[in-house]
Amino acid sequence: MSRARILVVDDKENMLKLFAKILGDEYELTTAADGGRALLLVEQQDFDVVVTDVKMPGASGLEVLKAVKRRQPDTEVVMMTAFASVGDAVAAMKLGAYDYLQKPFDPDAAVLTLARALERKRLKEQATSLRRELQAHHSFQNIVGKSRAMQDVFRLFEQAAGLDITVLLTGETGTGKELAARAIHYQSARKDRRFVPVNCGALPTGLVESELFGHARGSFTGATGAKPGLFEEADGGTLFLDEVGELPLAVQVKLNRTLQEKEIRRVGDNTATTIDVRVIAATCRDLKAELKAGRFREDLFYRLNVFPIRMPSLRERREDIPLLAAHFLAKYERAFQRTLAGLTPDALRALTGYAWPGNVRELEHAVERAVVVATGTEIDARDLPEDLQENRRENLPIETLVKLPYREALDTAKKRFTRDYLAALLREFEGNVTRAAERAAMERESLHRLLKRYGVRSDDFKSER
Repeated sequence: MSRARILVVDDKENMLKLFAKILGDEYELTTAADGGRALLLVEQQDFDVVVTDVKMPGASGLEVLKAVKRRQPDTEVVMMTAFASVGDAVAAMKLGAYDYLQKPFDPDAAVLTLARALERKRLKEQATSLRRELQAHHSFQNIVGKSRAMQDVFRLFEQAAGLDITVLLTGETGTGKELAARAIHYQSARKDRRFVPVNCGALPTGLVESELFGHARGSFTGATGAKPGLFEEADGGTLFLDEVGELPLAVQVKLNRTLQEKEIRRVGDNTATTIDVRVIAATCRDLKAELKAGRFREDLFYRLNVFPIRMPSLRERREDIPLLAAHFLAKYERAFQRTLAGLTPDALRALTGYAWPGNVRELEHAVERAVVVATGTEIDARDLPEDLQENRRENLPIETLVKLPYREALDTAKKRFTRDYLAALLREFEGNVTRAAERAAMERESLHRLLKRYGVRSDDFKSER
C-alpha cells in the first residue's frame, strides 16, 4: 500500500524539522520553505494533505489553500497559525480548510489532526467512487433492451432525468419500474441525494400516513417520540411511490396536498414543514379505470400523471429476450461461480415462444434456476422451468396438431387455453387469488389447485417489491 503524501509549508526551518521527526517514515513528506515554492509544488504534484503556515513570504497560506482546492479539491488542508492570526485560520476553514493548529502545538495533537485529515480524504474518495459506480449501475445503458419499444422508452427516461417533474411509470408487474425509477434519479440533478423507495401496498393500513408524513410524539398509542416520515427522509432527493394505486383514499388527499403545496404535516402536528422532493410513482393498475370505480382520486391522478412512461411488457419486445437471457446468464454465472457456453437453440426457442406473464422478473428467475440445475456445458430447454417446457408442447402449430389423435390434440389445445386464461385472470387482479376466483366463479381452493396443476404462480403477477 502506498504511503500518504504530505506537504508541509513553513518559513521556519525548525518547524519543518519538527514535522520530519514526528511523521517519521510512515508518510511521504515534502517540505517548502515559503508560499511561492508551495504553489509550484501544488501545481506539479498531488498531495493527500497540505499543512501550511498562514503568514509566509512568497505567498500566504490562504493563497496556498486556494491553489490546492482549485487543482486538487479532495486534498485536505490544515492551517498553522500563531495566536494573533487565529482569525485568518478561521477564515481559511470557511474556504475549505479541514482544521488549524495553533502554535505552539503538541506534536501528538498534530499527528492526530493529520490522521483525521487523511481519513476524511479517504472517505471522500470512497464516497466519490461509490457514487460513480452507483450512477454507472443505474445508467440507462444498464437497462437491457435494443427493441424499438425500449429505445422509445430510453428517450423518455433521458427527458425525465433532465426535468425536475413528477413521473408516473405504468405497466405490468415485473417490467422493471423500480429499476427505471432508480435510473432516472441517478441520471438527474438530484443524483447526490437519497433515492427512497416505498411499496405503498406493503405499508400497514393504519400506519400509511405516519410512514409517509411522519408523526408527532403522542399522536397515537405507541408514538413515544416524534418520527420523520419518508418524505422528510427523501428531502432534496427522490421518493419512489411504488404501487401508488394501493393508497387509501384519505391518504391520497394528503398526498395530493403535499405535491401541490410542497410541504408536509406530521400526524398530530399543526406545523407545516417545507420539503424539496421529486416524486416518481409507479403502478401496474389502470388508474383511469380506478378513477371510474371511485378507488383513486382524479385530482391526484392528474398531479401524478405529469410525465407518464409506460413500461412495455416482455411480449411486446420479444426480440430483447435473447439479450436479456444472456445478461442474466452472465450475472448468475458470476453469482454461482459457474462457466457455461451459453444457451442451446432449443432453449432460446423455448424462451422466445413463452408468454412471460411475469415479464422480465420471471425471465430472470427462469435463467437463475437454469444456471443452478444445468448439468451440461450449455443451458438446454430441459434445464428451464417445467411451465416453459409444457408451453413448448402446447404451442404446437395446427399443422402439427392434426397429425395427433383427436383426444390428444384436444387435450393439448385445452391446456394451452387454460394456461392463457389463468395468466390473463391473475394479471387483471395482480395475483390476488381471491378476487380471481370470484371472477372465475369457482372456489378459491379450486383455483389454487388449477394454478398448481398448470404451473401458474400468483406471485409472478403481484406488485413489484
